[in-house]
Amino acid sequence: MLKLSGEALMGDQQYGIDSNRLMQYAKEIKEVSDFGVEIAVVIGGGNIFRGVQAEEVGLDRVQGDYMGMLATVINSMALQSALEKLGVYTRLLSGLNIQQVCEPYIRRRAVRHLEKGRVVIFGAGTGSPYFTTDSAASLRAIEIEADVVLKGTRVNGIYSADPEKDPNAVFFSNISFKDVFEKGLNVMDMTAFTLCKENGLPIVVFDMNTPGNLKRLLQGEQIGTLVSMEDVAEDLKEAINEIEASEANNSANKN
Repeated sequence: MLKLSGEALMGDQQYGIDSNRLMQYAKEIKEVSDFGVEIAVVIGGGNIFRGVQAEEVGLDRVQGDYMGMLATVINSMALQSALEKLGVYTRLLSGLNIQQVCEPYIRRRAVRHLEKGRVVIFGAGTGSPYFTTDSAASLRAIEIEADVVLKGTRVNGIYSADPEKDPNAVFFSNISFKDVFEKGLNVMDMTAFTLCKENGLPIVVFDMNTPGNLKRLLQGEQIGTLVSMEDVAEDLKEAINEIEASEANNSANKN
């Protein structure tokens, strides 16, 4: 599952879709699709409208969220068109019923499209207000049994602080869900992050704007930051050690 931000589509613009950035993303996705990877995409709508902006302009939050969902459909349609210009078979599935331009989201249909080698784009988020596109990416990834969520950003991974503001920020190549939570790092919104954690779905945060990064990442190179369930293994190891220590104490007391 590839999660892209809508803001990234602006490129150097202040609003809308930069055609060069859009085509760059399409080429990156085509490369991994040609490589034989089953790939699904969720893209945000922040370059057009974000639901959280609703209250700032005097709109109802729920209405604003639906407007944001429609913005993601616009971006999804643009990405679909760019991919098809490159000869990539795609399907756009929407959480909202917009039958003139996209199929309704049906899990089995999405899985079947992926099995046939099509790039599947999920638009309109979850179809419900108050959920971000990060949450939509996590939810859809779990539903289609994806191996990993790849969050494409403009930075090369997760840092202890914003690297654009703090030159002393520390980069993490690998980090556990537990450590992300304890350090208060901003990876995804809490709903999305918790969904991945509870379902053991790893997340990789990487720089999508560097050409070739997506393919190199999927070929096994160390690109970006991997967030995984290492904390579970550590907790299990600690629990085993405690049990062994307890058994050793019990044995000593019996002797």
